[in-house]
Amino acid sequence: MGAEVVVEGLTKSFGRQTIWRDVTLTLPPGEVSVLLGPSGTGKSVFLKSMIGLLKPDRGRCEINGVDIVTCSERKLYEIRKMFGVLFQDGALFGSMSLYDNVAFPLREHTRKSESEIRRLVLEKLDMTGLSGAEGKLPGEISGGMRKRAGLARALMLDPEIILCDEPDSGLDPVRTSYISQLLIDLNAQIDATVLIVTHNIHVARTIPDNIGMLFRRELVMFGPREVLLTSEEPAVKQFLNGSRIGPIGMSEEKDEATMAAEQAHVDAGHHDGGTEEVRGIGPQAEPTPGLPQRQAVRRRKDRVMRILHTLPAGAQRAIVDSLTPAERADYGVDTGGRPSPYPRPARHGSLAEEIAKLPGSSWQTGPPGSGA
Repeated sequence: MGAEVVVEGLTKSFGRQTIWRDVTLTLPPGEVSVLLGPSGTGKSVFLKSMIGLLKPDRGRCEINGVDIVTCSERKLYEIRKMFGVLFQDGALFGSMSLYDNVAFPLREHTRKSESEIRRLVLEKLDMTGLSGAEGKLPGEISGGMRKRAGLARALMLDPEIILCDEPDSGLDPVRTSYISQLLIDLNAQIDATVLIVTHNIHVARTIPDNIGMLFRRELVMFGPREVLLTSEEPAVKQFLNGSRIGPIGMSEEKDEATMAAEQAHVDAGHHDGGTEEVRGIGPQAEPTPGLPQRQAVRRRKDRVMRILHTLPAGAQRAIVDSLTPAERADYGVDTGGRPSPYPRPARHGSLAEEIAKLPGSSWQTGPPGSGA
């Protein structure tokens, strides 16, 4: 299973310019998370800070109990081996074949024989759909293939954490779907912790277990996908709907007068020029048929059900609606008086009764088979 990443109070500036401040989040082990945000909000800087390529001003980033902000260079070197990083452009060596590019980490950091390296390289090329292309140079293949080659190289040291910096950058929608599916498939196969930085709304809605968003030099929120996908927070809602109406502007955040004028324009019946508002959660991508189920799915459900009472009402309803009948019984959602096995603050009634009290809830309590 992938490693847990605990970030607390992380702050980064370049000179007098604060990029982001007091970022606090936890990447659950083995789960797929997405970090969103408008251009220029420091998403790539955050990734580089996570692996120690940039040193934050303050805060901590702890991986397996080691704070990479304060640890020694020698320890940081060892921790970095836990990461696989897919950069925006693939970061391939232009004069080396795909085979040699993918083999590079093994030749640089291990003493494996060339026969063992060849076995592992061909395995990773096959995993990323590049079998037969090992002799090609990066300049001879498409952007999507370069991304996949970069991902194959990132997997060579069997990382516990995979960081992807805008894997959809420069790709058309079809290739973006392929690379997104590939990340889900890899998570199913190796159970690594994955963090994807992206602008892509479709990726954000269909791929991750958790979503976060950077805006105004802060982490607006981070949590289970249902929290952000049902959020009424203006910046989150605007971004996820690709709308002009909201606090995000072309080059900087808007003032209140501009936002009020734009909303009045929409209220008068004019279209805002963005996409139509998307409602509902929508299905999450699943592994390709024939691959194992993602181990993170059950772990995530257990974790989310433990914190269900802390989440907004809309997210609670969406999470409960996603449960199968067997899961509802297992978590005590449809058994009326049966207590949930997951810790919650002392309250009267069962988890089902608590959910039924939520505004707009369609859930009723009662014995199994009563329609609850």
